[in-house]
Formats: sequence, C-alpha cells, structure tokens
Amino acid sequence: MCASDSTGSAIPTVMIENERTRVTEWRFKSRGDNTGWHRHAYDYIVVPLFDGVLEIDLGNGERTTATLQSGVPYYRELGVEHDVINGNDFECAFVEIEFLQNG
Repeated sequence: MCASDSTGSAIPTVMIENERTRVTEWRFKSRGDNTGWHRHAYDYIVVPLFDGVLEIDLGNGERTTATLQSGVPYYRELGVEHDVINGNDFECAFVEIEFLQNG
C-alpha cells in the first residue's frame, strides 16, 4: 500500500514479498475498522474474500461505497489516495497484490 499518512485499525498480514510483488491480506474485524489514509505507490489488484461493501473516504469530504463479491478482483493504477473502511456488520478481508516493478 505504501505512503501511509495514518494508522488504521484493519490488520495487514504480508503473505508474499519479493522484488516484483507484495501480497497482503487486509482483515477488518468490525464495522468501522479502516486501513488508514494512504496513497498507493504501485499498481495493484484487490481480491475480496467476502460479499459486502467497503466505504471509501476520498479525503475531500467525499465518501463512496464499493460493493464487492468474493473472488471477483479489480485493478487500480498507482496514485490512488483513500481510506478504506469496513461498512459491514461482520468481519471481512481482501487480498491486495501490488506490482513493485513495471513489466
């Protein structure tokens, strides 16, 4: 994730890290748990491990909701800035795959 400006309450567990990729599980134990404000320094893919929603704080007073399906990945380019918040009444997690090098 990189370039973190604040510490969140979600639990990151790095599963794989080498010169090309970093794979991290982000676990949100309770509603309202969050990653903390951060800017993505690398392109990345997220693979949700649940069906539900995440709230996304965009930092300018704007907040949006992302509806996710277990196993359905999405891709984002570097530079994204946000805080990701558990909007569910249950524990949830996703796997983030960062590409530390260009092709």
